[in-house]
Amino acid sequence: MTPPRSMTTPPGAGPDAARDAARDAAGRAEAPAVAARHDPGARPDPGARRHDTSAEAAPPAWIGVDWGTSRLRAWGFDDAGRVLFHVAADAGMGGLDRSGFEPALLQAVGPRLRPGRATPVVACGMVGSRQGWVEAPYRDLPCPPLGAGLVRAPAADPRLEVHVVPGLRQRRPHADVMRGEETQIAGFLAAHPGFDGVICLPGTHAKWAEVSAGEVTSFATFMTGELFAALSRHTVLRHSLGDGNGGGGNGGGGTPEPWDDAAFDAALAETLSRPERLARALFSIRAEDLVAGLPAATARARLSGCLVGAELAAARPWWLGRAVAIVGAPGLAARYARALDAQGVRPRLADADEMTRRGLAAAHAMLTRGTTA
Repeated sequence: MTPPRSMTTPPGAGPDAARDAARDAAGRAEAPAVAARHDPGARPDPGARRHDTSAEAAPPAWIGVDWGTSRLRAWGFDDAGRVLFHVAADAGMGGLDRSGFEPALLQAVGPRLRPGRATPVVACGMVGSRQGWVEAPYRDLPCPPLGAGLVRAPAADPRLEVHVVPGLRQRRPHADVMRGEETQIAGFLAAHPGFDGVICLPGTHAKWAEVSAGEVTSFATFMTGELFAALSRHTVLRHSLGDGNGGGGNGGGGTPEPWDDAAFDAALAETLSRPERLARALFSIRAEDLVAGLPAATARARLSGCLVGAELAAARPWWLGRAVAIVGAPGLAARYARALDAQGVRPRLADADEMTRRGLAAAHAMLTRGTTA
């Protein structure tokens, strides 16, 4: 495993990512200069050609599933790779035992299955964890984001043929794992063949992955979004952030809320340049609210800026002087792009949903080549 060229010891490690919260993150208003960097030269997304969420959609040739801790999302595709339907359900891994996965999937897509035919299903994410439908063993770095060894999940219904994408594992210099992000990375590389650099995947557990020659060579996980949720709900800061934290965090979903770009920028600059001041900067949010009546939108933006700044300080070897791509929900990706812009880095942005669809399509193509376990 090769660490980033500009570092000696990579930053911290983390547990399996709970990506679904980040995928549903509410989008903030995106500056035109940032929005324009969505690469118009990327290969077209076949899934964007058709989107039918009705139960009357034609039976799919295959189904792709992104199954996270709290939600599952499924897309039905035709033989040309076009999306026939999209469904989502609050049936995540965290609320299911092993016997509950097949019923949950059938409830979501059962009416769209063709009788008398086994429909291939390719699933990524926490469905392949130790607590999932079937454990899909991690693949060790360095390796391509997808590889031989999709794992067959047991299914009693003859209309289902379910295969699960394994996650990735880094053993040294620091242990780290990912499930689901490998599929997004594969989707990004399908859209941008030959990309060599770093892919940032912000969310509940943000990932920074180095990619070279089509392989993931190292990565690091930061609990930025989970820290935002914990601090805003379970510490004294909750009194200053208002009742609704859904769209204001680093990975939270919900309805878009007011936002203070200037407060985000100032807080980020402080902890990026002086990360040792993080704990003090956090309490200053509460103190300023008590002393001067800090608006909740400003408090949320400052909290986000403090945490993202600390993350960027630790992840500096991944983005300094590197080609960087950000794969995430539009609002969250734009916030990270804004932070990197201030450091002279011009990242390429890609939508997380589109990259997930592309990655699932790449995994499905492996099934036609017989690369399953």
